[in-house]
Amino acid sequence: MNPPHKIIGVGVIWNDTGKILIDRRLPQGAMGGLWEFPGGKVEPGETVEDCIKREIQEELGIEIEVGDCLITIDHTYTHLQVTLTVHHCRYLAGVPQPIECDEVRWVSLDELETFDFPEANTQIIAALKQSSKFL
Repeated sequence: MNPPHKIIGVGVIWNDTGKILIDRRLPQGAMGGLWEFPGGKVEPGETVEDCIKREIQEELGIEIEVGDCLITIDHTYTHLQVTLTVHHCRYLAGVPQPIECDEVRWVSLDELETFDFPEANTQIIAALKQSSKFL
């Protein structure tokens, strides 16, 4: 039997100085304490873009504009299959707050590799380095 499949919208949020917003997962639960690009599960009837916008608002309390798709990643964990649909996003307004996470931080592209990310996220970082497209 196949594990359940979730589609996750993920935002790589750039600010005007070329920094990227990452957040650290709460210590309890799956992949606790690891850093990630914010996002969440796409709800029925919702586009990926709408999902990213809503999740970022709920999790971090900021407004963003969702741009181009950077990469789509299929990843199977032991208990779950996920499709990560990752979009470039532009930070618009608000102060990022750790509403549903432990900590938030603006980092440069070069600094990303010094943080511990879940396995699937390494492909996002690799794609960012290749495109290094500044919005």
